[in-house]
Amino acid sequence: MSTVIVGLTGGVGSGKSTVSALLAGHGAVVLDADVIAREVVQPGTEGFDAVVARFGRGVVAADGTLDRRGIAEIVFADEGARNDLNAIVHPLVGQRSAELLAAAPPDAIVVYDVALLVEAGLGAGFDCVVVVQADAVTRLARLAERGMPEQEARARMAAQASDDERRAVADEMIGNDATRDALAAAVSALWQRLVLRRDAAVEGTL
Repeated sequence: MSTVIVGLTGGVGSGKSTVSALLAGHGAVVLDADVIAREVVQPGTEGFDAVVARFGRGVVAADGTLDRRGIAEIVFADEGARNDLNAIVHPLVGQRSAELLAAAPPDAIVVYDVALLVEAGLGAGFDCVVVVQADAVTRLARLAERGMPEQEARARMAAQASDDERRAVADEMIGNDATRDALAAAVSALWQRLVLRRDAAVEGTL
């Protein structure tokens, strides 16, 4: 059998996490880059020690974990600090992701949920890249519902890849400007195409 590895991405507020959850409901093995990134810097890990060594004890919260918001404020304002953080975390995320991928069933459709897939130039590493897209007004409204100030939301959107840049690497596009039912139907159709892709890959190995 043959595993199909799907890269799933989309701008902040696009609904990427909802699409990820829907695909999981269809049977996809979902790996979330953000979850893995948090895992590899938990207290007691190599990643935690390296981050504290670089940024100081001031980035450790009262509960002993890393102060993610505090670190975000540092690296958002300092490209050098951001590069240093990425140099620590990205290799650890890659190593852990490889371990999780190796543990997936041989006929799995693995969906790797990566917010910065385009920005990091990771598209070529996947059998299929799926981009979730919604217009700016819809995304801002969703982020406001989460309690994010409009200025911060716009800054995050501006710091990410543009819609055109995402479209340029997409094998599949999922629009998410309508209802949840419409999104669910689009994801169901996408799942069927991914199954066909997997089955075609299997036939090609026989």
